[in-house]
Amino acid sequence: MSSSALRTPELSLRTIERLVALDATTGAVSAMPAVRAAMRRIPELSADPLGLRARSGEGLAALAELCEVIGWILFDAGFYRESHRMNARALALAEICGDRWTARFVLLNDSMLKAHTGAPRAALEAAARVHGARALPARVSSLVMIRQAHAIALLGGHREPMDLMARARSRFLDGISRHDPYWAWWIDSTELLGHRGWVLARLHRWDQAIPLLHEAATAPGPAYRSLFTAQLLSALARAGAWREAEDLIAALAPRAARIGSVRTTQTLGRTASHLLRSPGIPAPLREAAAFLLESLPVPVWAPVLHGLHTVGFRT
Repeated sequence: MSSSALRTPELSLRTIERLVALDATTGAVSAMPAVRAAMRRIPELSADPLGLRARSGEGLAALAELCEVIGWILFDAGFYRESHRMNARALALAEICGDRWTARFVLLNDSMLKAHTGAPRAALEAAARVHGARALPARVSSLVMIRQAHAIALLGGHREPMDLMARARSRFLDGISRHDPYWAWWIDSTELLGHRGWVLARLHRWDQAIPLLHEAATAPGPAYRSLFTAQLLSALARAGAWREAEDLIAALAPRAARIGSVRTTQTLGRTASHLLRSPGIPAPLREAAAFLLESLPVPVWAPVLHGLHTVGFRT
């Protein structure tokens, strides 16, 4: 076995630690240069998974986990096709080495990606693949139901999404057990609250959605949870809560350029554009929406994407 093969598990794990820290503190966009560096430093990230079968199970598991993390960062940074391809690579590697928990995590991430990109039926199918012969532990079961609730709401369901969210909350309250995987730590009460508010917003139940999204948006947490703030602004705008929307933009716009989640900035941009186009919007809110659009970051990640194309992310 080559020295590079021996180093791969340790290098993968160190890279995972760095990428997760960057994503949590400054966001996915800020983590993209580190993703590009990892692609250059670890050639196995671009190799055919079937060609890596001879590697150790430990090495393949670490590589699968690294691919899962990169797939998540690509998703939140707005590179949706590249994210799906990295998810597929992570899933293949996890299946080769028998790492069922990483495979399940990847499927749940891909379900979220498919819902976000307008394929709710495919999102449901991905979530359904998480189930196995044995019952899932509480936190994983809760996350499956959250993914299902979003997809079914997008498909036009009314009662079923909130029934699923109620069951997800019940399972969450069962607490962490020794059967939960290592990655279940991030499914906390704020995450659950924000998704419940988001699903309610998908159902246009603004009076119920807004307080939950506000609570989730104002709670301390990792950078990617700025998405709950964007969903809150969208709900306020569509509910006609003009003053509250204006106040939120006033608080948000000065720091909008530093938001590291493209999903978030895209949602904010769509809401601001909606406010500018819609008739009957008060002039102060219209001016605030224009200011927010001016404050959002420009797509400075384009050169990074070009760099990814040179190291294995071809579209």
